[in-house]
Amino acid sequence: MKEQISREEALALLRKYNKEPFHIQHALTVEGVMKWYAKELGYADAEAYWGIVGLLHDIDFELYPEEHCLKAPQLLAEAGIGEDMIHAVCSHGYGLTVDVEPVHEMEKVLYAVDELTGLIWAAALIRPSKSVQDMEVKSLRKKYKSPAFAAGCSREVIEKGAAMLGYELSDLLEKTLCAMRSCEQAVAEETERIG
Repeated sequence: MKEQISREEALALLRKYNKEPFHIQHALTVEGVMKWYAKELGYADAEAYWGIVGLLHDIDFELYPEEHCLKAPQLLAEAGIGEDMIHAVCSHGYGLTVDVEPVHEMEKVLYAVDELTGLIWAAALIRPSKSVQDMEVKSLRKKYKSPAFAAGCSREVIEKGAAMLGYELSDLLEKTLCAMRSCEQAVAEETERIG
């Protein structure tokens, strides 16, 4: 897998359709998490590709929330992005808005971590440090088990994603927390610079 768009072009494309700092931060977070997983799972040579898929995964969400993953193919194709990357981006909406099934391990990771990064970030925001650096998996697990906490983050999707990857839920939580720790500072700096 080779990226069909540079990271700079992907960021410009993201910003063309996304203005809200929250959406930009989420995209940057998922990019960082995807890059961490690429290295962790032995796909270091495709790290940039995994990252760009993460960066662009919600390209259509801000402007077209009712058409999420339905409008993305058009926006991405207009930017010259190929079918494999479009499939990867849209696969995180599998069973929700589209029938594009995650096939490649990278697509399964995206499916599993998209909602989970939102939940972890919500848990970080209520901590005194406002950071994932000092968050423990035990604390995260407790928040995860509370249905009222970050209720918009689908536990069903997270659990399906873990199953797709052959992970126990606790393994997915731990790995994704590590991934977010690895990119938290860079995401904060870039979000501030862009914002």
